[in-house]
Amino acid sequence: MEAAVPTLTSAAAPHAAAPSLVFAEVYKEQFPFVWRSARALGVGPSALDDVAQEIFVVVHRRLHEFEGRSTLRTWLSGIVLNVVRHHRRSVARKSPHELSREEPADPEALHATTRDPHEAAELAEGTRLLQRILDELSDDKREVIVLAELEELPVPEIAEALGLKLNTAYSRLRLARAEFDQILARHRARDARRQP
Repeated sequence: MEAAVPTLTSAAAPHAAAPSLVFAEVYKEQFPFVWRSARALGVGPSALDDVAQEIFVVVHRRLHEFEGRSTLRTWLSGIVLNVVRHHRRSVARKSPHELSREEPADPEALHATTRDPHEAAELAEGTRLLQRILDELSDDKREVIVLAELEELPVPEIAEALGLKLNTAYSRLRLARAEFDQILARHRARDARRQP
């Protein structure tokens, strides 16, 4: 008589379908996404390394929980958002003046893909303007626009990462884009008045 072959129970099936992920590979592939997202979500340059490290501590601790029901980036987005929210609440509670005093990262120190000084200057100025506009948005609008426009996540994944209903995510993104455009128009009008 042959031995019975063990089968997966329905409770174990989701874990069997989940991809096996190695933390070192996740870190290497996703660090730029995590760093960029945390900065765009309002973490200042002086705290950025610490926040990114905290995010990856959570990822390391919870990587075994990733079941593959969403993309890895969606799952990571949820962790990034939670850690950044906690960081901002902590800074606001301990020293609220730090949120408004934080100097933006110097875009000229970022690696540029162009060698043309004029293009590099335009890129640096555009990066500064983008950061100023993002800083003026509410946290809710900032989160959704960063995930949609900068990280190019589809709205269903944004809704999942933010814990929103799909229609709420679409509505919030529409409002965030409208406010972004208004702030951009205000900055451009101010710059136009300054030029001779």
